[in-house]
Amino acid sequence: MIYTALINRNTFIPVTPGMQRPPANASLLHSNLIFSFDHRNRRVPLSSSKNSKNSIEPSTHLVKPIIITPDQVPPKNCNTKRNDRRTEHLQVGHQQMSILCGFGYWVQGFRCFPWLALNFHMAHTLNLHPSVLQLVQNSANLPMVAKPLFGVISDAVYIGGAHRIPYISIGVILQILSWGAIALVPVGGEVLPMLMACILMSNIGASITEVAKDALIAEYSQKHKLGGLQTYAFMALAAGGLLGNLLGGFFLSKTQQTRAMFLLFSLLLSVQLAVSLNAREDSLSLPQPSEHHLIRNSLSENLHKQFSNLLTAISEESISRPLIWIVASIAVVPILSGTTFCYQTQCLKLDPSIIGMSKVIGQFMLISATVMYNRYWKTVPMRKLMGTVQSVYAASLLLDLVLVKQINLKLGIPNEAYVLCMSGLAETIAQFKLLPFSVLFANLCPPGCEGSLTSFLASALCLSSIISGFMGVGLASLIGISYSDYTSLPMGIMLQFLAALLPMGLISSVPMSQSIAKGRRRGVSKRSRRNRRVGRMALDSVYAYRRLREYETEK
Repeated sequence: MIYTALINRNTFIPVTPGMQRPPANASLLHSNLIFSFDHRNRRVPLSSSKNSKNSIEPSTHLVKPIIITPDQVPPKNCNTKRNDRRTEHLQVGHQQMSILCGFGYWVQGFRCFPWLALNFHMAHTLNLHPSVLQLVQNSANLPMVAKPLFGVISDAVYIGGAHRIPYISIGVILQILSWGAIALVPVGGEVLPMLMACILMSNIGASITEVAKDALIAEYSQKHKLGGLQTYAFMALAAGGLLGNLLGGFFLSKTQQTRAMFLLFSLLLSVQLAVSLNAREDSLSLPQPSEHHLIRNSLSENLHKQFSNLLTAISEESISRPLIWIVASIAVVPILSGTTFCYQTQCLKLDPSIIGMSKVIGQFMLISATVMYNRYWKTVPMRKLMGTVQSVYAASLLLDLVLVKQINLKLGIPNEAYVLCMSGLAETIAQFKLLPFSVLFANLCPPGCEGSLTSFLASALCLSSIISGFMGVGLASLIGISYSDYTSLPMGIMLQFLAALLPMGLISSVPMSQSIAKGRRRGVSKRSRRNRRVGRMALDSVYAYRRLREYETEK
């Protein structure tokens, strides 16, 4: 029996003569040395010929086999079961993610349902001045500015081993308490300071929930390489806004019961709370905190680390330049939303259902634009797309001028039909402008900084809208727009149009590409793989071979 040494767990495995086979090439029979390849691809001399170098007697050519022990080959059934369990786990995670974030963003869009009732309540029940109404609307959004703080806390502080879904539940609870108090407590809806306190608490809860959902979307899409989650969330948000405005206008026109609308929204929030409580973050295959993170790192250290990561992220030019542009494009335009709302309801005597339906049509256009973006406009250079959108937004602001000047009546278009089709166009374009930037920043977000960066973006956008609203209040007061005098409103609309054209001078800050070029893995060429390969192995049979040039080199 012929033995050969094969290192396998420090044991010698015999090779029987039955493993021998004749050489395929006759020219290889004159070899004086026989080489074999072990599992480390090293050539080891097995034996030396005892014949003289002039002898023509061929030596036996052995090819050393590669022997695989049973414990080195994983059973097929185990791998199949493991893959099935992994696939089933991913499917369950995708389903929970779709329900949790889809329904959550839908409820976020449906917030226009109680807010439409709240605007009518403040304008008709409390008889607030248009400027005061707009001041209350924008002051209520101040908690949204604190989103970076909520984002840093959600990134650093884990509650029960999770740091996204528990914060969604906390934010929903705060919203239930605030809207329930406005609906059920008489002083909560009739006294302006108490009403403002409830609105502020509601927006605190909404900001916490939105931060957690945005961070969850960004983290999950990066983990599982899903690029369409932002578009899906945006469509759910628009669908909620569509239905909320539709039902809001219907309820106001039929019942005029604003408190019932507040109570209905509280019940809807209770359903969202039940969905979030039933969801488990570990089923989403997200990174879990390590023991070192939970035990040795203190809360202050984690918060300091997250703040440092946030500052490092926003200092990057690829993030700071587009962020400055989108914030500036919103902040420089003075918004006259409260003034326009009071003009439509008090001067033109429009029915609440008309204003609600106008917003419904606007949300439907937003959904259509989102679908078009996802299918076609992603390939358009981002700078060109944003330049076009900003120009169309500036032009859409002039549509209110047509209504104020009553040019539509001269063209035979009633005020109701004009407001129904054209009133919500500018707001729709302003909302759509945020979608490409949401996708961009979700791709740029560093791992572990999802909540901080997305919340900073949302906070910056909210702060810019608040500045825009305050500028609108100042502009209305400056040009003399009052509760009973809207003669200066055309001048304010023209100033809006000119201000909306200013961001076009900084359009170079917007990147050309809408997606992030990911580094490609350098593949190995066929020639390199062929040169490196010394053998091939199959489960059913084992092959070993040498090239002729290797033999000639040794010869």
